[in-house]
Amino acid sequence: QVQLVESGGGLVQAGGSLRLSCAASGRTFSSYVMGWFRQAPGKEREFVATITWSGRTTNYADSVKGRFTISTDNAKNLVYLQMNNLKPEDTAVYYCATGGGLWSTSPGAFGSWGQGTQVTVSS
Repeated sequence: QVQLVESGGGLVQAGGSLRLSCAASGRTFSSYVMGWFRQAPGKEREFVATITWSGRTTNYADSVKGRFTISTDNAKNLVYLQMNNLKPEDTAVYYCATGGGLWSTSPGAFGSWGQGTQVTVSS
């Protein structure tokens, strides 16, 4: 059974940085894609970024391109989301997910989810 556990969220001022982590367990992930999604209050869950487990290929939402970086640590079964130059509109619960494709941006394409971690960016 796949388990995904996010950590690293918190409160940060606009322009600041945070690094989210996702600890993955329960299967061999070498052929899987990992993703980050987010959901702001009153809004639908939206795509942020995906990465192949090897780390060689990534895909980003236009809204975070150039500010966020997704990466993997295969030895530790971790997926990271480095978030720089944060904006108030980045405020959301951030979720780690797997089971979808690299170019999948719909949450429905991903079958396994973590519990989420709150990121709040103050202006």
